[in-house]
Amino acid sequence: MFKGLGAMGDMAKMMKAAQEMQGKMAELQEEMHNLMVIGESGAGLVKATASAKGELKALDIDPSIFSGDDKEVVEDLILAAIKDAQQKASEKAQQEMGKLTEGMGLPADMKLPF
Repeated sequence: MFKGLGAMGDMAKMMKAAQEMQGKMAELQEEMHNLMVIGESGAGLVKATASAKGELKALDIDPSIFSGDDKEVVEDLILAAIKDAQQKASEKAQQEMGKLTEGMGLPADMKLPF
């Protein structure tokens, strides 16, 4: 279709690839809302579930940690679980993006906006 157009044909090819990439990015963005990771602290006493987008979805706290004057310890465990979930969400997002970029012939470690 673009034979003999030289640079114009290459440009059309690049535009098509860019549109394809944009569509796949939009799909991945939607998938990230459904991919879940679980962060833990206190050897699993506190678990935070987050989407790969980093949105906190659930918090599970073992009732055994609610004893006496351990309020500060409990707060620290909750924060640690949330931070762990956010870190795992970030890693999962980068993994999924790496799959997308590799599939399109781009370097796996290429950072694209999320």
